Amino acid sequence: MKKLLTPTRRRFLTGSAAMLAAPAILRGTRAYAQTPTLRVGHVSPRTGPLAGFAEADDYVLAAIQDHFNAGVENNGKIWNIEIISKDSQSNPNRAAEVAADLILGDEVDIIVAASTPDTVNPVSDQAEINEVPCITTDCPWQPYFFGRNGVPGEGFDYTYHFFWGLEDVIGAFLDMWDQSGVTKVVGGLFPNDADGNAWGDAELGLPKPLAAAGYDLTDPGRYQPLTDDFSNYINAFKDAGAEIVTGNMIAPDFATFWSQAAQQGFSPKIVTIGKALLFPSVIESLGDRGDGLSSEVWWSPNHPFNSSLTGASAKDLAEGYAAASGRPWTQPIGFKHALFEVVADVVRRAEDLDDYESIAAAIPETKLDTIVGPVDWSNGPINNVTKTPLVAGQWQKEGDAFDLKIVANSAAPDIPLTGELKLL
Repeated sequence: MKKLLTPTRRRFLTGSAAMLAAPAILRGTRAYAQTPTLRVGHVSPRTGPLAGFAEADDYVLAAIQDHFNAGVENNGKIWNIEIISKDSQSNPNRAAEVAADLILGDEVDIIVAASTPDTVNPVSDQAEINEVPCITTDCPWQPYFFGRNGVPGEGFDYTYHFFWGLEDVIGAFLDMWDQSGVTKVVGGLFPNDADGNAWGDAELGLPKPLAAAGYDLTDPGRYQPLTDDFSNYINAFKDAGAEIVTGNMIAPDFATFWSQAAQQGFSPKIVTIGKALLFPSVIESLGDRGDGLSSEVWWSPNHPFNSSLTGASAKDLAEGYAAASGRPWTQPIGFKHALFEVVADVVRRAEDLDDYESIAAAIPETKLDTIVGPVDWSNGPINNVTKTPLVAGQWQKEGDAFDLKIVANSAAPDIPLTGELKLL
């Protein structure tokens, strides 16, 4: 029997719009179309300082849409899946705006988003408010959950997330640093944003685990994103004798810091920065000073996973992008692909695709081996979250090109090492 939809703000607004534009309904609805269509909204930062996360979006989305053109079966019926993608412009306010446009204007049935809390949090909040099923990734789970004022034991009703957590990135960093033999004095760079506040949080961030592992962390406080002067931070690190620098930064901020560090004679032996150092385009822009920088590695061609949609290996997907674009692979490629693996799996299993509640209920029941590893919300660290494996890597120059070597894998030994850590 057809499930009744409870009245929500989204359904009231879309229903009102339909009454004002009745002829549009006659062009076909789910109830009467021969092949019904399910719309998936997608939000990512195609422009702005986070654009590196979306560098491969066109390639990934085109391949996924091509695969979806054959339709996805649900309860014996074939459904078309249409992807509608919008640019957050690396701005959380814009992310919320385009998410609302997708939900209320395009009337998407599922919304997905990726790439830092500045994207996933506002999109997830819009989905939760409007009771639309939402799946996100590419953001540590703490800034996702606590940044949205999530309550442990309660969580959210419509929004679900898969990625690693701060405990995993801290473990990967320590795994790498412990093999270096350098002095255990660390300088911290944390911006005044959702990521920086989470990473630097005295209770939930880096300070406690680093102290427990015998590292002294010098944290001069939060800096404003896109600042043009890191002199106070550099001086504090020099005074402390820091041989390691860590933190979470956007690429322009790291470039400013790294240039000023050279000018001011600060030469740490290890620099491990989350977010900013993920992308080959950033490392290339730093020239020889990109050699030896390190970061977390969420996904690579060497990850031993395959797509549940296409059967392609991680290596196949990475090499396919490189061949099509002439550019090196990037880590978000795997997670963007995996988002739609989960979407397809949810579409296949949902009891009733005409019912948003039914779609939302199918998400936490996911048990899927994807190109980024298992996605299974039954064993997550907190409500609405499941984790994926994480290792640590270092950019090493080979000839004219940089290669991201996996140099520490204790937490995920099935992901093979491809190099050894070198000091700067």
